[in-house]
Amino acid sequence: MQRRTVLKGAAALAASTALPGCKPQAPSTSATHITGGFIGQSWDRGHAMRDRLRQGLPLPAPSRTHRVQVLIAGGGIAALSAARALRHAGVSDVALLELEDTAGGNSRGGSMEGLRCPLGAHYLPVPGDDAPEVQDLLEELGVRERVAGRWQYRDEYLCFSPQERLFIHGEWVEGLLPTHEVPASTLAQYQRFAQLVASAMQAQRFTMPVARSWQKNQGLTPAHQALDAITFDTWLAQHQLDDAHLRWYLDYACLDDFGAGCSHVSAWAGLHYFASRHGFQAPSPADAATEEQHDAVLTWPQGNGWLAEQLAAPAAQSGWLHTGHTVLRIAEEPGGVTIDSYNSATQSIERWQAAHCIVALPTFIAARVVRNAPDFLHAAVQALDWAPWLVTNIHIREPLADRPGAELAWDNVLYDDVARGGLGYVNAGHQRLNALQQLPTVLTCYRALGGMAAADTPRAARQQLLDAPWENVRDQTLATLARAHADIYEKATRIDVMRYGHAMAIPKPGAQTVLSQIGHWRTTGARHSLSNSKYPTPGTTRLHFAHSDWSGYSVFEEAFTRGWYAGLAAA
Repeated sequence: MQRRTVLKGAAALAASTALPGCKPQAPSTSATHITGGFIGQSWDRGHAMRDRLRQGLPLPAPSRTHRVQVLIAGGGIAALSAARALRHAGVSDVALLELEDTAGGNSRGGSMEGLRCPLGAHYLPVPGDDAPEVQDLLEELGVRERVAGRWQYRDEYLCFSPQERLFIHGEWVEGLLPTHEVPASTLAQYQRFAQLVASAMQAQRFTMPVARSWQKNQGLTPAHQALDAITFDTWLAQHQLDDAHLRWYLDYACLDDFGAGCSHVSAWAGLHYFASRHGFQAPSPADAATEEQHDAVLTWPQGNGWLAEQLAAPAAQSGWLHTGHTVLRIAEEPGGVTIDSYNSATQSIERWQAAHCIVALPTFIAARVVRNAPDFLHAAVQALDWAPWLVTNIHIREPLADRPGAELAWDNVLYDDVARGGLGYVNAGHQRLNALQQLPTVLTCYRALGGMAAADTPRAARQQLLDAPWENVRDQTLATLARAHADIYEKATRIDVMRYGHAMAIPKPGAQTVLSQIGHWRTTGARHSLSNSKYPTPGTTRLHFAHSDWSGYSVFEEAFTRGWYAGLAAA
């Protein structure tokens, strides 16, 4: 039997368990029995040292000093990729300092009641030829392999069907592009936007990683600079694209990749979302009701946490990975780099001396801890803003009552909630091969808080995120899901909430122009000439900066590629 047939049968079986003749009871709306809390990021660790530095308080003397050839500050994907590059280059004397108790950054995975689930990013699009470094990683991990002379991705890692569905007008429909009961004028605007994206792709190169489209020694092309100078919202208005369904979908896309809506991100970013992949496929009136075509994506029960775990394992096995360390100071000196960190386990300051340091920290943190920071670092901080995110995992003990329409998919989005930053939920059990193991499962809910209206500020959302008690997040999440699943209160057993204060850089207008110029600046005394390097990596003689911030938005391909080349530069 096909997997979809099995799932339909299982859903029918679950629906048939009600006793005949019993009057249906009103669903419960009480959440008092549901346990859980905040998990993950150690805000107290980072904020305590941040406040101390802001107040100008002196740090205690280091309790001990370590010496290594290369130190990596940070433990996200860029840092782990840099560690892999150093290992491939034969460098063995390395230390990697990570604030949290596990590495992975925005790609961490977790578990609930023994079930794996994402704590951040949950998929990786199958990389194109502009990302050979990511392709090589996937080959090394056995995700792709050569069969009969052609590269193929293993079925168990490709997202199973059904992939996406949308809750709109009280029912579930397949795909995320609204086509159900929309007027002909909506379909016409879909076609118009598809034509504009195709024209942009023909006129200019949009790549992922983005640096591969930068002009050598010049940065963005004039056409890209013009797009980068205005918001996506303004560009859409210039082209008379005002249909509510199209604008909803584009807001969703921008929230998904950039953490903020069309009124916050640049027109370059809004077009890049589609043009760096496979464009925008608009349905014709004849097939508007058929299932939307999807780009192939790779996913795992713990999302991109699987990739982070594979990258972190060699670093941990070699003794390179040091968790619970808050980097406080990075000072480049004539003979090397001195790094001070706070070890939360021993509650003491430790000093590290290295020949080179890879600064794989968000730019706003790097600017705070790097002494005599180069001008390009401050320029990057001024060019960016950062979106807060909520990632909420809900353990479900048995099947939820579903509304009519398309069956449970991997990605499930509620139309009305996107206006509040809600991106729906992912079924973490979707990749299980045995349909009988679908439940219990974990639903991973995502909410991007970088802003929808132009007046929204990430700073205000960040403070609300920090101040809101766990019970508020629990109740708001359940109330949202109850619109599609009335019995969510009865069947949810636990809710864990992951808060990201600065989850991802927002590519606001002007950011890409500044970052592309930085990528080609030649710094005084640079060990590696950035203008002649294979991939533009900002750095100085002994500092090598690697983070997705340097690309202006947070996706795996950007972080991984920047880490890889920073590692090679430091080797």
